[in-house]
Amino acid sequence: MILGQRLKACRKAKKLTQQELSEILGINRSTYAKYETGDNEPDNQTLQKLADFFEVNIDYLLGRSDTPSYSDKMDKPLTKFENLFFYELDKLSEEDKKKALEHVRYLRYLAQQGNKE
Repeated sequence: MILGQRLKACRKAKKLTQQELSEILGINRSTYAKYETGDNEPDNQTLQKLADFFEVNIDYLLGRSDTPSYSDKMDKPLTKFENLFFYELDKLSEEDKKKALEHVRYLRYLAQQGNKE
């Protein structure tokens, strides 16, 4: 069930509906929905598409790693942190989500200021 949970978290982090994501990937919405519920599993090609789209490695999607991003995809500050943050976001209360997002915005600001120097 880890695969379904991680797919759902990745999709929500990108603020996409199941319908929108399935259209982007060229698969049926009900097929994708079954991936999230654990009623079906994607084939290797679809799993690779999902990993590429979410910019995570397959081991992360399958629960074999807790590190979602490849280190060579770190082309902007805080990407890895932001990925980890958004995957855990669903576990927070609405008030805590707002506070956490404020912290992320502040960290983003600090990182951008550091890149200007």
